Amino acid sequence: MAFGFHRHYLESFSSEGLSQEQFLVAAIEAASTLQWRIKYVCENGIIAEIADVNNSVPAEAVIKTEEGAAKIGCFSANGKFSERRNNKRSAGAFVSLFNEKRNQMPSEELAAKYSYLREHNFINAGNLTDQQLSPKDQYPGIIDLFIPRKDYFITPLLIDANLLVFLIMALTGVSIMEPDSASLLKWGGNFRPATMDGEWWRLFTCIFLHIGVIHLLMNMYALFFIGLLLEPHLGRLRYLSAYLLTGIAASTASLWWHADTISAGASGAVFGMYGFFLAMLTGNLIEKKTRRALLLSILFFVSYNLANGLKGGIDNAAHIGGLVSGIIIGYASMPALKKPGSARLKYGTLLIISILVLGSCLVICKNTPDDIVKYYAEMNLFDANEKQALTIYALPPDTPKEMLEAEIKNKDIIYWKKNLLLLDTVAHLRLPAALLERNTRLINYCELRIETCYILLEYLKNNDAEQKKLLDEYNFQIRRIIDTLGKKPE
Repeated sequence: MAFGFHRHYLESFSSEGLSQEQFLVAAIEAASTLQWRIKYVCENGIIAEIADVNNSVPAEAVIKTEEGAAKIGCFSANGKFSERRNNKRSAGAFVSLFNEKRNQMPSEELAAKYSYLREHNFINAGNLTDQQLSPKDQYPGIIDLFIPRKDYFITPLLIDANLLVFLIMALTGVSIMEPDSASLLKWGGNFRPATMDGEWWRLFTCIFLHIGVIHLLMNMYALFFIGLLLEPHLGRLRYLSAYLLTGIAASTASLWWHADTISAGASGAVFGMYGFFLAMLTGNLIEKKTRRALLLSILFFVSYNLANGLKGGIDNAAHIGGLVSGIIIGYASMPALKKPGSARLKYGTLLIISILVLGSCLVICKNTPDDIVKYYAEMNLFDANEKQALTIYALPPDTPKEMLEAEIKNKDIIYWKKNLLLLDTVAHLRLPAALLERNTRLINYCELRIETCYILLEYLKNNDAEQKKLLDEYNFQIRRIIDTLGKKPE
């Protein structure tokens, strides 16, 4: 990734006596006379590509007006300090020609040309900002990607937060390549049985959790790219709100789709920001030439990653949930983006969007089938019963025969039969095929345990070698089932 320095020049000049419409026409006339290519026109100014042989690299001019005071910023990306001198020359030439045009053109001609621009849709909605007049010098060091600065403030903080969580996990012993399910669950992974059992905070925490270093780096690169493009347009609060809301929406989509999967990662929120940007690119808020290139790039990213998610092992439900919510939030934010000066509209829109998104997530969660939650609740009871039934194996070798028989009759057999009843109950739930298969194995497991108890009672009475042989056969079958279930043998 290459970085350079912006060698820019900023100059103020007067637009007093001109309306905003008249200023716009005079600015376009001056730039056209200089043979600059007009790239973007909006209510309070223009952006043009400078056609100047003195500039050794492509240069750009941003001209805007506000209450009688106008500014022109000329800049180019190059490490040579001589570029600033060239940009200063370009700005001076424009200001001189602008003053000639405003004095030469009658107000009627200015008004007629403005009407022509308006009627033929040459004027875009929105306004230029002071930040666009004088871009900050870019930094050559990779470390600066993680340091907040103006117009790039929230993105590095989000990247830093994701990296910090991953680092702490690694330092506490979690694998950096393939974290196990227990670790992901412990650190806040989104898992329907846990989330819908009251741990709703998992919809948020899973956004900052990653399943290995490759997963982390891919998401952080995508976040960095979209952050550079989008954050300057949205501002800090709107950008952060959109990121968190689309992230929670993505987590909700994943929760609804996956019954028995632990999901984690920032990709849902990242897709949300790409969705927001797609809305902006189709909403006439960005210069047309730039808009086409960016639209193709964003569509490629989205299409490629969604197609890649079809291979399996990738949470496409979160990707789609984030993307769709981002597009909706983007379009809903459009009125406020077109009127950046209205704080009331900005904060009112943010509040309404937040209520609608979070309310929709709540409705989806409440209507998500909870059979899987019931299953795991029953399995917790199963484990407790199993623990009681296996206490006989913890008794000392010299335990009297009568006590062993009482333990088997009054405790072990009863608890194994209770577990059979539990398994019969969960067999009627709507469960994934893998859990239904596991349930069948557990039934076989409990039946073998009960048979073993009866054989053990006979062996304690008669000390028969045949009973001992049969007991060994049943225990072998039990161990095989334990291996397939991943349970710990007693």
